[in-house]
Amino acid sequence: MAIKSRNKVNPSFSMAAMSDLVFLLLIFFVTTSTLINPNALRLLLPKSTNQTTAKSGVSVSIKHYTDTQTFSYHINGAKQPIPFANVEAAVQYALKDVDDPTISLHVDRTLPVEHVVDMMNIAKRNRYKIILATLPE
Repeated sequence: MAIKSRNKVNPSFSMAAMSDLVFLLLIFFVTTSTLINPNALRLLLPKSTNQTTAKSGVSVSIKHYTDTQTFSYHINGAKQPIPFANVEAAVQYALKDVDDPTISLHVDRTLPVEHVVDMMNIAKRNRYKIILATLPE
């Protein structure tokens, strides 16, 4: 007499768990890859409690006049402002013979960030280092 088993093994398996795992891995890699930005600007920020050790090749000051919402750009502390269109040429002229070209950026607290980013873009295009000057605490 042949005894037959009532429990039969089903040879198929569900891919639902595997697809969930692949989806979670995809989300993980997409979110971590956006955190790494290879085109980020290199900005050397000094600590407020310490003095900057890098020697500045040129100093760029941006003054924000809040009452008229205007801005003036000054190279190396010059009293005469220059237009933004001429800032890059003036910085290039000032740093043409410098071995380690560095821009020291002095800005008002109320200055919109877009003007700081414009100066950072100038530094990046010309491969200059940039230091954001701060007041000591």
